[in-house]
Amino acid sequence: MAEPAQKKAKTTRTFLFSSESVNEGHPDKLCDQVSDAVLDACLREDPKSKVACETCTKDNMVMVAGEITTQAKLDYDKIVRGVVLQIGFDSYVDDLSSVDSKGLCDKTCEVLVRINKQSPDIAGGVHVGKDDMDVGAGDQGIMFGYASDETSDCMPLTHSMATRLGKTLTDVRKSGECWWLRPDGKTQVTIEYLQHADGSVEPKKIHTVVISTQHAEPLKAVRSKECAGYKGPEMTAPSMEAMNKEIEEKVIRRTLQNITLKNGQPALTLYGSHTHLHINPSGKFIIGGPQGDAGLTGRKIIIDTYGGWGAHGGGAFSGKDPTKVDRSAAYICRQMAKSVVTSGLSARCLVQLSYAIGVAKPLSLFVETYGTEKHGLDVDDITNILKVEFDCRPGAIAVSLALREPKYQETAAYCHFGREPYTKEGRKYFEWENAMDLKKYQTMKTEQVSAALKASNYLTKWVD
Repeated sequence: MAEPAQKKAKTTRTFLFSSESVNEGHPDKLCDQVSDAVLDACLREDPKSKVACETCTKDNMVMVAGEITTQAKLDYDKIVRGVVLQIGFDSYVDDLSSVDSKGLCDKTCEVLVRINKQSPDIAGGVHVGKDDMDVGAGDQGIMFGYASDETSDCMPLTHSMATRLGKTLTDVRKSGECWWLRPDGKTQVTIEYLQHADGSVEPKKIHTVVISTQHAEPLKAVRSKECAGYKGPEMTAPSMEAMNKEIEEKVIRRTLQNITLKNGQPALTLYGSHTHLHINPSGKFIIGGPQGDAGLTGRKIIIDTYGGWGAHGGGAFSGKDPTKVDRSAAYICRQMAKSVVTSGLSARCLVQLSYAIGVAKPLSLFVETYGTEKHGLDVDDITNILKVEFDCRPGAIAVSLALREPKYQETAAYCHFGREPYTKEGRKYFEWENAMDLKKYQTMKTEQVSAALKASNYLTKWVD
């Protein structure tokens, strides 16, 4: 009789993983911000607005299109120009040989509007005549959330670093410290990881950093012409070599000092002479923004989430009100995954939800912990814990995460996750980053978790 096959022992392995991000001046990100600025304008006057707003940009043109049903009175032209100016696009010359054009101008750009109301077929199936808690999902779809204990904010280090590098580029540009930078830019980070036998991952060293950032003409551009309203002493843009040196010091090192690893050390400890640097590897990047590349809402969904870690259901976020579960359910998935990890139930966690249009209860809940679950709990136990503690009906998500507030433009650049939650003017920003405390389950056995599930009357919010 043949011997039964033995289960393969878990082993460690080393691998490289990369994530990328883009600045707020990237054409696709500009479109995300315009779409969310329109959503905010709707919610500011009418919290129950139904919004699906898409934006497109090319050269000196921005177009908003979609379906919006709201009591708010909107000035689309003003909203668009406000976002363009806020990002820093204030000059456009219709000549690709021009070194003065930033790629878009808030004052002269063409603004096109193609908006009508939400389909009555959708409205009738989703929310008309329904109680707030019984509002159905605005569409079918699958959504994911992910968390990892490798950093203090439970984000994968590759993506946290790529995202924050882009934010620092913008900060030093707007502060005037690196005034010769322009709005458009991209970052990419490769990190060497060690995967432990228990399935957890640990970043060991930063392998490669890539930064491509739009800039003024080296050795010729002057600050008074480059920066509108500047009245200080005249300055000339540095050489490309000097620009790259400043980026390494003021952007890369500064960013890494402010990212905390799970061992309490800054990510800068993983950076050094072993790290490959590629700063503006194409040589120069003067032409940028919509003049250099067309932009569309929703074309940076991996950048908006986890940089390729975990999984993605394919739905974009920006320009969508909370009934659109592409957005709201992805937020609650992140809160569930982060709650599991911060409570010590596992080192990594992936959560999936699925929905049908017009149906309030999620059709399914899936949890993956990559073998990192702790305290004797298995994945089924953790799944049941989430069913006890969370209500993922769209109406309930909107309430628990305060999603009917006008606060979405802030999310539309530099990732929707891993951000510091805060309250401003009574509005709760990034509420999904406030993890729920699930530590009480650490001491429970499977039987106790199952009993808690049955006692929770979970079928009022979940499909069995």
